[in-house]
Amino acid sequence: MRDGVIQNGVIRIVVAAVLLTLAGASTAASQGQPVLRLSLTEARARALDASHRLAETRARESVARAVVDARQAAERPVVTGIAGYTRTNHVLEFVVPSPTGAPRVLYPDVPDNYRTRLDVQWPIYTGGRGDALIRAAQAEAGAVAAEAAVARADLRLEVSRAFWAVVTARSTVSVLEQALARAEGNVGDARARLAAGLVPPNEVASAEAQAARQRMFLVEARNLQETTAADLGRLVGAGPDEVVEAQAVLEDGSDPIPARDALLAEARAQRAERRAIEGRVDVARELRLAAQAAQRPQISLGGGVDYARPNPRIFPRARVWDDSWDAGVTVSWSLWDGGRAAAEAAQATQQGEASRQRLLDFDAMLAVDVRQRSLEIASGEAAIAAADEAIRAATEARRVVGERYHAGVIAQSEVLDADVALLQVQLDRTRALAGVRLAEARLERALGR
Repeated sequence: MRDGVIQNGVIRIVVAAVLLTLAGASTAASQGQPVLRLSLTEARARALDASHRLAETRARESVARAVVDARQAAERPVVTGIAGYTRTNHVLEFVVPSPTGAPRVLYPDVPDNYRTRLDVQWPIYTGGRGDALIRAAQAEAGAVAAEAAVARADLRLEVSRAFWAVVTARSTVSVLEQALARAEGNVGDARARLAAGLVPPNEVASAEAQAARQRMFLVEARNLQETTAADLGRLVGAGPDEVVEAQAVLEDGSDPIPARDALLAEARAQRAERRAIEGRVDVARELRLAAQAAQRPQISLGGGVDYARPNPRIFPRARVWDDSWDAGVTVSWSLWDGGRAAAEAAQATQQGEASRQRLLDFDAMLAVDVRQRSLEIASGEAAIAAADEAIRAATEARRVVGERYHAGVIAQSEVLDADVALLQVQLDRTRALAGVRLAEARLERALGR
């Protein structure tokens, strides 16, 4: 009878595990929802295309490049077309006699005045202000581009977090499904032994309570799996009816971690945040030079062609269309501006100092960040190794307890305790694996990869 009870319990465990696996795999299909299967690389690529935040950063990049174009255009000649009409009051004509005795009108009454002009202005020397403003705009564009790279790196980390959360939830569901299969096997075993008169009814109740608790944990894990999948779907731009499925396993091996000095050097060279801060330092320096250049002379060329009726440059005035032209050089020098240029230069200097201090602080934090992420991976790998040992020990303990229980030398409570201990170490291993994967993603973010 004991062999029959054992065989019955084993069959129940296998059948329950198969049914739970099939049920979990066919959940999306039974609901008629399309399944979107993505690797981590594919999820990141889709998220970069679907992110509205990145679209905003791309628009800001375009604005910064347009500012550069505007600063460069300010150094080029400006050609302006002007046309106008003016109505004046009637005046007495000024008439003088000519040598022949005929009257000659020197200032006729022309109330309708028409004017057209093609004007050219070209600043040829600005004391270096124009060049400094161009360089400042270029540095600002570089800083904005670096900030856009920061946003992309943040999004990749967020996608990695959501992706591994989905994989972790799926692994947790798998562990709990196996635990539920064991618990239901215990229930069947207890009922068979009760029917044979080998155990009291309370053992059946204890086994049923344990199975109910495992079933509750499984429901919570499945809800968490759906929640994390929905979060990942939001990031990758999945449709409302699509079910996102992460194509990865937590047990994938990790690459060896390079030396910490090499990691720190890589982080300083590749972190976009550092490039953005350095760009702000360059912007402040060029704005200071531009402010100082305002105290130097400014030289510009100007000229144009007028075609008017009457043309005020032609004497005597006549009620006819006539043309004229002019060209000249203008030199301006601000001898006193009330301290405006000095104040602007001081402002830019302090902005540059603030950015330099921020850069020093970032370098200090970067070293700590890289060290912390490296330690997280190392401690996580140690935790995985310890969890593997614990699983082997708990599995062996569960086997021995099961044999002793079927031999009738211990109570079923010890079997339930062994099941709980095995479940706990399996969940601990799953959490340790998830921690390592997330730590690897954070290390990649810290290195600016």
